[in-house]
Amino acid sequence: MSYLEHMKKIIYFAGLLSVIGITAFTANCSQAEEAVPDNSLTFNASLVSDYRFRGISQTRLKPALQGGADYSNNPTGLYVGTWLSTLKWVKDSGGDGNIEWDVYAGKKGNFTQDLSYDFGVLTYIYPSNDLHPDANTTELYGQLGYGPAYIKYSQSLTDLFGAVNSKNSGYLDIGANIDVSNGYTVNLHGGHQTVKNNSALSYNDWKIGLTKDFGFLSGSVAVIGTDTNNYVGPAPDRKNLGKTALVVSATKTF
Repeated sequence: MSYLEHMKKIIYFAGLLSVIGITAFTANCSQAEEAVPDNSLTFNASLVSDYRFRGISQTRLKPALQGGADYSNNPTGLYVGTWLSTLKWVKDSGGDGNIEWDVYAGKKGNFTQDLSYDFGVLTYIYPSNDLHPDANTTELYGQLGYGPAYIKYSQSLTDLFGAVNSKNSGYLDIGANIDVSNGYTVNLHGGHQTVKNNSALSYNDWKIGLTKDFGFLSGSVAVIGTDTNNYVGPAPDRKNLGKTALVVSATKTF
């Protein structure tokens, strides 16, 4: 073998190793970019035209400011979070305070690629509410999801938002959040609130909505309603807080 042929083979072999090395490095970088961090902390802030909870307006059909923070440990699926909103119903019920403060913790994950779970405990706190029974409420919840669809059940460990003798009330939530491409998601929901020992306060609610992710924030529009007339605002208007209405919101997550 001539010296020239020997050098050609060395150059070819070196070039081949370079290509293999670059390919491997690129693959490793892609995997690193796609890797989910072990711990994540996110914050959110929203402006809504009406704060609806289980179909019922918490703000007398008026706007609310909302925000929260969420921490999750991704390897275990454990999470904790907190969330706050302005509201009006506590004062309208004869109490004091205009803030709802939620604190929650749980665990979520997947049984299979399509079948997910989420269960935990959530406490709704209404500082200085002064209602009797106390409006503060704690619930256990469990959720199963399959693809975009889910079913969730929540049960109160306390009286439900100040309703007398309503411990062990339950809420069934069935819905789906369907990605229809280009940042659009269709939001469908149907729910049933059972108030223990007070059937007059039990009702059904529903929602049909559309969410758009704009990148810098997300916006949503939804039609929300219930089948009850038993939740009303203060005199003299006595507005039906469960009436069907259009609700819009803007949310920033960072």
